[in-house]
Amino acid sequence: MVARKVAIILFNLGGPDSLKAVRPFLFNLFNDPDIIAAPGLVRTPLAALISTLRNKAAQENYAKMGGRSPLLEETQKQAAALDAALAARGAVEAKCFIAMRHWRPFTRTTVEDAAAWGATEALLLPLYPQFSQSTTASSFAEWRRRSTLPARALCCWPASEKFVAAHAEAIFETWRAAGSPPAPRVLFSAHGLPERAIEAGDPYQEHVEMTVAAVRARLPADWEHAICYQSRVGPLAWIGPSTEEEIDRAIADRRGVIVSPIAFVSEHIETLVELDIDYAERAAPLPFYLRAPALGARASFIDALADLVAAALERPFGSFSETGDRLCSAGRRLCPMDAA
Repeated sequence: MVARKVAIILFNLGGPDSLKAVRPFLFNLFNDPDIIAAPGLVRTPLAALISTLRNKAAQENYAKMGGRSPLLEETQKQAAALDAALAARGAVEAKCFIAMRHWRPFTRTTVEDAAAWGATEALLLPLYPQFSQSTTASSFAEWRRRSTLPARALCCWPASEKFVAAHAEAIFETWRAAGSPPAPRVLFSAHGLPERAIEAGDPYQEHVEMTVAAVRARLPADWEHAICYQSRVGPLAWIGPSTEEEIDRAIADRRGVIVSPIAFVSEHIETLVELDIDYAERAAPLPFYLRAPALGARASFIDALADLVAAALERPFGSFSETGDRLCSAGRRLCPMDAA
């Protein structure tokens, strides 16, 4: 009998590892059919145009982080910590592998690495707590194009108890480290999506709201909060309010803010540049502007992931949420459990 060996596949977007890699990374991003839903004859030249037009500005932003994205290193730390946590539990032989959607290590390489290790099955674990067609679905689709391993797919975990607790912990630590300033307003900032994606049935916004409601329940009742969305690009209407709008509202109200990157589990360009530099400058008139860290390899977050893995490995092959049941409302037609 072949011993059970589970490859835990950690999915994330990826990021350029040098300034020269910025343009091809952007091309890969915008050539993804789950991001630009157009035929290849249209999408590919459009991706080439967008990546060319945005290359200079993007390079300037990556230069602020030392000329590359820290996302892979962050994910490697998470993988090592999760490997150690799973080994300590000892229930099954498992090993984490990283699959980045738009830069190295690409999914095709990860498939080969898992096979070389002798994996008998896979658990697909996106490092996107909230499901979206443009992130989790795209990563899962690429994996399934490349791999024939029997697989379980944890499609979403927006309100997992220990994950939520880890976010609340990070917010409290940030607040206390700043001297516990009075009456903070917590801005839960998530990556935005075009409105048409939500109208098409993407559950992402609903999942973000689930996460925020669960974290908010762990914060003091007299703290204000708002959900907002960042990183808008292009001419399309995006879900809102934007993080910039919420910062402006806080300035008008003379309320200090704590920004929590609620949809990001690792530090990368959208936290280290957008939140820490661009938005911090905009927020200069505020009584205070604090930013809670992404969860990274925080012990409580790794424990949350280990719990999710343990529960997932008890389920049949297929797609399922953190609870095993459908979390999306009836209108969310792109819920992956509908297609499972």
